[in-house]
Amino acid sequence: MSLLSDSAPIGLLPRRLAWDVLQAVAAGAYADVALERVLRERDLKPSDRGLVTELAYGAIRQRRTLDAWLDRLGKVPAEKQPPKLRWLLHVGLYQLLLMERIPDSAAVNTAVELAKTSKGLARLAPVVNGVLRAALRAREAGETLPLPNDQPAQLAQAHSLPDWFTQLLIEWRGAEGAAAVASACNRVPDLDLRVNRLRSSPSQVQQDLAASGINSESIVGCPDGLRISGHSGDLRHWPGYAEGHWCVQDCSAQWIAPLLDPKPGDRILDACAAPGGKATHVAELVGDQAEIWAVDRSAGRLKRVAANAARLGLASINALAADASNLLEQRPHWRESFQRILIDAPCSGLGTLARHPDARWRVTPQSIRGLLPQQQALLDGLLPLLAPRGVLVYATCTIHPDENQKQIQALLKRHPSLCLEQESQLWPDQARGGDGFYSAVLKRA
Repeated sequence: MSLLSDSAPIGLLPRRLAWDVLQAVAAGAYADVALERVLRERDLKPSDRGLVTELAYGAIRQRRTLDAWLDRLGKVPAEKQPPKLRWLLHVGLYQLLLMERIPDSAAVNTAVELAKTSKGLARLAPVVNGVLRAALRAREAGETLPLPNDQPAQLAQAHSLPDWFTQLLIEWRGAEGAAAVASACNRVPDLDLRVNRLRSSPSQVQQDLAASGINSESIVGCPDGLRISGHSGDLRHWPGYAEGHWCVQDCSAQWIAPLLDPKPGDRILDACAAPGGKATHVAELVGDQAEIWAVDRSAGRLKRVAANAARLGLASINALAADASNLLEQRPHWRESFQRILIDAPCSGLGTLARHPDARWRVTPQSIRGLLPQQQALLDGLLPLLAPRGVLVYATCTIHPDENQKQIQALLKRHPSLCLEQESQLWPDQARGGDGFYSAVLKRA
């Protein structure tokens, strides 16, 4: 928690809050949760909210680059620095080396001031000053970091990613494709909205937003999607939010629910439903005229499904806290009773590194291997609930073939009665925008 009052010297509070986020993430918190918490606790003006977000997410994203500079500039390697000092130096270095429009004096002076006023760090304020001024001299002299010898490590350092990930990218996509994905992992993600056609229309939402000075444009291939440019401030205060005219959903995720081809009157199961983006999309597609079951293991996260459905004015969604992989044991009468089943499976999230910058440091090859049995259990456990000629959509926000194509190939071998209608792998894309997503549409013979 920040020790600063809202009357602290100008520019100090947003930097302190960004530092708080970095420390929370290093202690195991998710970056989006930690950021949301610090922003909720303070009534910041839009420019300060933007600065906190840019500093926190940027420094987490560029952790490898910033550590490499610390190794070069400091007397103690980054990994051996006291954590509080390391993350404060990251906040300062990010401003000096990777941001524009921040005066050098503001970056250095606020970092030194934060060290002076922080418990246990005051005696290290001269170290902060020395490292940041050394960074300024290195920048002015045009110094750069030395490149590693091998190609995966070069790509990893250039885009602040782990070596194992860039090695796989090159195997999957070749050198040029891997560089494009690595670059997309560091873009600032777009803010995409999905318009609720039961309450408004894309053109009406565009007009309402424009009247409040918020620019938007339609998204190619997303009939209900709008992309916001240059957004800032709390979007819960934007026109149409409280009225349920729209919700936030990445354009790639907006392509999943229509793959079910849901019809009014269908029984539909969303197996890993929280926070509800796809379940509410399904309800909108059928005019709220279906029996939709949103299942999730977390009763707490299911509350967000209910809250989102209520705001969007959707009454067809039933929430159930349960492990979807053994639903048949709990509800034997559900056998072969769903025309449509969506499995938005727990995955490594490697398609969303732009949106979740901390995931690149959290996910490992071992953690991915640990997810594979869970994904298989969901597929095998839910298949008996699918009605004859029913449609099952398996989707992930990862780009790892072990979680995607290989999972589906193995499923088809185990269950010959299934037919693969279509599958698609979207890669994170600088030009198109949007996360990396996989989908497979399966039909029961």
